Amino acid sequence: MVKSNRSVDALVSKGVDDKTAEKLVEAGFTLSKIKKIGSDKKLRVELEGFLGEKKLQRIMLAITSSTPAKKKPAPKKEKKAKKEEKKPEKKPEKKPVKITLPKKFIEPSEIERKIGKALDGLKLKLPDSVITELGKRLEHAKLADKTFKSIISKAAESFTEHRVDANESAGILAAQSIGEPGTQMTMRTFHYAGVAEMNVTLGLPRLIEIVDARRIPSTPIMEIYLESSVKDDIDSVRQIATNIEETKVIDIADVATDIANMRVIAHLDMKKLAKKALTPEQIFKKINGTRGLKGLSEIGEDGKSIVVKSDESSFRKLQKIYEDVKGCSLKGIPNIERAVIRRMGGEYIVYTEGSNLAEVLTIDKIDKTRTTTNSILEIYEVLGIEAARNSIIREASKTLEEQGLSVDIRHIMLVSDLMTNDGEVKAIGRHGISGRKSSVLARAAFEITSTHLLRAAIVGEEDSLEGVAENIIVGQPVTLGTGAVKLVWAPKKK
Repeated sequence: MVKSNRSVDALVSKGVDDKTAEKLVEAGFTLSKIKKIGSDKKLRVELEGFLGEKKLQRIMLAITSSTPAKKKPAPKKEKKAKKEEKKPEKKPEKKPVKITLPKKFIEPSEIERKIGKALDGLKLKLPDSVITELGKRLEHAKLADKTFKSIISKAAESFTEHRVDANESAGILAAQSIGEPGTQMTMRTFHYAGVAEMNVTLGLPRLIEIVDARRIPSTPIMEIYLESSVKDDIDSVRQIATNIEETKVIDIADVATDIANMRVIAHLDMKKLAKKALTPEQIFKKINGTRGLKGLSEIGEDGKSIVVKSDESSFRKLQKIYEDVKGCSLKGIPNIERAVIRRMGGEYIVYTEGSNLAEVLTIDKIDKTRTTTNSILEIYEVLGIEAARNSIIREASKTLEEQGLSVDIRHIMLVSDLMTNDGEVKAIGRHGISGRKSSVLARAAFEITSTHLLRAAIVGEEDSLEGVAENIIVGQPVTLGTGAVKLVWAPKKK
């Protein structure tokens, strides 16, 4: 037993781990026996079968090395104790950060507070928007208290008179008020006001686009306003307009196909290049980095052309390369085809053909509070549903006003509220509001009658007959106006 312990210790001292050393000694392989492997092939084969080739090689390296493997000294307890005694250094205390929440509303002015107190005294109520409007008109007027209260009382009385009566058919009134002037609208596309070079859809086609919530308008246009530091500097405005306008190869070069040599050549117009602040090297890099054209292009010998060779002897491939070279974007914002500068209202404004609100708002020196687009869904995606609601009101009002038609803004506001009330912009049609009505008969009365009735019959839908259309269909009084009141008068019998 003592002998075997010594044999194990001898192997461990040479760098063999405890478990392997014990196994070797139990199998009868001592240190002196293992050293004879070099001369005894049979012993080597036996050990390889016992340990494996790689493990045997590691053990042999450990045994044959001159210096025995040193064990790591056990950590002293005293040092540990000392470490434990050391207290962790206190980190400097961070000063609490004051968080200021943004104000969700504008604080009322002094005159607005005065109007509020007068209303409380008279036990009357007015909306905040009406109080603000009254405040603007009475701000600089010197009035006696009696006169002031009289004006407030008259305003409250006028507001009450103009409110919609209970059970009034506000929807039908709004539809009639927008639909009737719509019959007098033109069907043509006009030039944009003040910008002769640009066309924009106006009249009835534009109104249909708005209420149909079209994803892309037929003529998308942006009005880009600039910050006060550059709005009067024409050179800075031109530079911004150049950076906004998307420039493609076809805009600054004549692109031609060389069928004999199976290549496409873009002959650069150096004047246009200078105007767009581009160089042939930049154009070469852009073309060479375009998908489908990588590694095929080179600068021409004259330095004023870009040659793109086809890697296949196919006319179809050559045509594809020709189209890809023509449409290769060099600079500017995607979808902005043209930018026109006009001076209006004492400042320069950039009008664009095409719209990309998200990208335009990232450009420096752009007034982000006034820059807008006529694409309602783009405003919804970038700025949210409230901005989209305001955009519908603004675009519809502007379209009607341009035709010389006056429609009360409250009718348009009702339509925009209905289109945006559930957090997304919906069209007024069978794919939007009309298609989502709870009444089967109302849906059937609008479009595709047989389909709606068939589906309702299969599912077993019920119609509570609460709306206008369904009550007219079944021939009973509509639940609006006098029809909303259900009273039965039974006279006393004599």
